[in-house]
Amino acid sequence: MPLVVPGINSADGSTSESWMQKLAGKKITESGSTDDTNFAKKDLPQNHRVVGEDSMMTMDMNPDRLNIHTDKDGVVKKVTQG
Repeated sequence: MPLVVPGINSADGSTSESWMQKLAGKKITESGSTDDTNFAKKDLPQNHRVVGEDSMMTMDMNPDRLNIHTDKDGVVKKVTQG
């Protein structure tokens, strides 16, 4: 059985670091396709939340959730799990 550490590995084996590589500098779009400047929301894991620069978020810990932090223009700046 593979080792799964909450906050380090998600159920599908991807990490926040691998998602950061995919999303850094891109805008999350509601529709459309993924390209050099955009990433389609439909292609994100089911358990995710997009957090804007001045947005409030709950402090509940969910190790399987992907948190996508964006700046005021909606560009991804950081990806965490929890």
